[in-house]
Amino acid sequence: MPRNTLVRQVMTTDVLTFRPADTVEEAARALSERQLGGAPVVDDDGMVLGLLEDDDLIVQDTRLHFPTVISLFGGYLELPSSIHRFEADLRKAVGATVSDVMDADAPTCSPDDTLENVATVLHEGNASRMAVVDDDGRLLGVVSRGDLVRAIVGGLD
Repeated sequence: MPRNTLVRQVMTTDVLTFRPADTVEEAARALSERQLGGAPVVDDDGMVLGLLEDDDLIVQDTRLHFPTVISLFGGYLELPSSIHRFEADLRKAVGATVSDVMDADAPTCSPDDTLENVATVLHEGNASRMAVVDDDGRLLGVVSRGDLVRAIVGGLD
């Protein structure tokens, strides 16, 4: 895989998408039927609003991790990062719609980004896929770790 290979050369364009009002149950069923680990969430104009990952759905069936509290000199300190995680997990655990559980801050990329850049963002963010959008933020496709691996293997032949 040359470092300058463009996302447009490997991205998937037949993309399952969700709407914010779709139920979590409908989304889980659709991901399962298509054997996918996630899909973009878009509005009626195709603008990407976020990303729904299977991990967002799994939270509903896990135990919540309560915030870490430290007792120090008779006072209590709550670690901010554990509070943030608990609040996010709680929202997802009780969420009924895709908008309740999706990652609204998921990174996106352009079809003209290089696979090297996308691989870096996916790796650093511990993410599996990224929505590919046009200049206006409309969905064009998805690029996943699997697409990167296929590009690497294809480049080895």
